[in-house]
Amino acid sequence: MTSNWFINAAYFAVTLVFILGLKAMSSPVTARKGIVLAGFAMVAATVVTFFMPGLHNVGLMVMAIVLGGGVAWWSGKVVKMTDMPQMVAVYNGMGGGAAACIAAIELVRGVEHTAMVSTLLVLGAIIGSVAFSGSCVAFAKLQGLMNKTIRLPQQNNINFFLTLLTFGLGLTIGYSDAPSLFEITLFFILALALGVVLVIPIGGADMPVVISLLNAFTGLAVGFKGFVLANPALIVAGIVVGASGMLLTQLMAKAMNRPIRNIIFSPITGEAAASDGSEVQGSMRELSATDAASLMRYGNKVIIIPGYGMAVAGAQHKVWEMAQLLEEGGVEVVFAIHPVAGRMPGHMNVLLAEAGVPYDKIFDLEEINADFPQADVALVIGANDVVNPVARTDKSSPIYGMPILNADMAQNVIVVKRGKGAGYSGIENALFYKDNCRMLYGSAQAAIADVIAQVKTMEV
Repeated sequence: MTSNWFINAAYFAVTLVFILGLKAMSSPVTARKGIVLAGFAMVAATVVTFFMPGLHNVGLMVMAIVLGGGVAWWSGKVVKMTDMPQMVAVYNGMGGGAAACIAAIELVRGVEHTAMVSTLLVLGAIIGSVAFSGSCVAFAKLQGLMNKTIRLPQQNNINFFLTLLTFGLGLTIGYSDAPSLFEITLFFILALALGVVLVIPIGGADMPVVISLLNAFTGLAVGFKGFVLANPALIVAGIVVGASGMLLTQLMAKAMNRPIRNIIFSPITGEAAASDGSEVQGSMRELSATDAASLMRYGNKVIIIPGYGMAVAGAQHKVWEMAQLLEEGGVEVVFAIHPVAGRMPGHMNVLLAEAGVPYDKIFDLEEINADFPQADVALVIGANDVVNPVARTDKSSPIYGMPILNADMAQNVIVVKRGKGAGYSGIENALFYKDNCRMLYGSAQAAIADVIAQVKTMEV
């Protein structure tokens, strides 16, 4: 009795720390503190679990913790900042996969549960499996292992019937007294296939929202497993992660002005963009690093818009070095971040923070958009869809209605881009053809280094 009281009290304290850590993560200033708090809470919850009466397989548990913790520590040390979205996808998939494995063990054991617990067991198994296989597909897309979206014939019908079949078989197994190993195996094959089928047609433009949604799925799956195992820590942690992930997903979908159902069932793809029949008139005009440096060095205000191209090139440190040089010459420099820039939520914020950019120089879309008409230069580094003005004007475009950064309203626009191709969504960017826009071709790292060299030669 005393042991149970101690464990429940410890879980309650851990829950409070989890919530405080999550709250701290809402701001870049306190995010590090929040991560540390949540990490200590997770360690405490794990340690407390060893005090549960009647615990078995302690040696295997310790081995799993040591192996998993070792791999996580090593991978966290060696991963490049540009590969962080892939790591997030992998870790998220592991959480969903763990929840699915717990469900599989419970089903194989054939333990009798109440109708409510059986339903949650099946839901957790399906959601966890979808989160695992969907995250694997997201990883393959982010890593460049899967470069094309794959949309099956009658895609939405396949989604519907596969979901119906998976849930039907799952409920049959969940309420069965002795389901066969074949039925359980078939159930998980269908659930894993559902995750793959749901994510393979989704392109890079929607990937940040998909990663957030899969994270919410993992949280829900873990929470449901907490109910099945009667573990308060899993229940609270899963529900907190699921709720926060779903809220973030809704906020990001709102930032794109697209319902979540459209992101899943009508994703933006290069094929969809190419078939809308719209063509951009005009031609792209190139400028030199010298001209780019001159425009910024002798301007009053420069707004820098980072995108995935900056992440790929690892150019965030060079960009901040350039910004500091311009500020030393009396130029006001700020950064504008779109909510879905990059390949995961907060991707650009993480990169700029790593480079040492102060938080008070980083502004969200709502805070900065009104300032573009007063900016002498809008410097776009590797961003595409988030500055595409067709989102305001072309109703036939797949991104029509999506809030964008008003880069085209600046006096001059400089776009750092590796080539003349379309963005990750496959949509041609009308900004690149406007009269006030010039292209600075090359890798962001090299292009910004050239600009820095030219700025240093210019007199105050």
